[in-house]
Amino acid sequence: MDAIECLKTRRSVREYDRGDLDKSVIEDIVDCARLAASAINLQPWKFVAVTDRNVLRQIADITDHGKFIAEASCCIAVFCEPVKYYLEDGSAATQNILLAAHAYGLATCWVAGDKKDYCPDIARLLGVPEPYKLVSLVAVGRARSVPSPEKKTLSEVLSWERFS
Repeated sequence: MDAIECLKTRRSVREYDRGDLDKSVIEDIVDCARLAASAINLQPWKFVAVTDRNVLRQIADITDHGKFIAEASCCIAVFCEPVKYYLEDGSAATQNILLAAHAYGLATCWVAGDKKDYCPDIARLLGVPEPYKLVSLVAVGRARSVPSPEKKTLSEVLSWERFS
């Protein structure tokens, strides 16, 4: 799949078929994440890939809007050191996870981290030391169904020269 098609066809999926993913695919997806843009090239991220069914259920139980993580094949947790632009850096890495997984024909859904009360609980569960901050949780797996929500048109979001 070429890059433009990947960008235009990726969707958030919340229904997964159970099944294992090849470890090398997960590693390549995270390898793409570590190559994301990073302010001052600090690369403040650490990633935890979870495939243990019991831990996936625990993560799902802790979250408020990520219950579907229990059905995914993997959850990639994105943590960052609290540098000035950790949220931007971690978000760029998260987007790379979403796109790399889609390029592999896998489905994903980004579950919020940074501003959620459950962040310390996820960090404890995964053995992540302070001062790392949870930026996101990404469910990864094979889609049971792929939604096709309405997207705003380009003319609704693009202005030329001045905001309108």
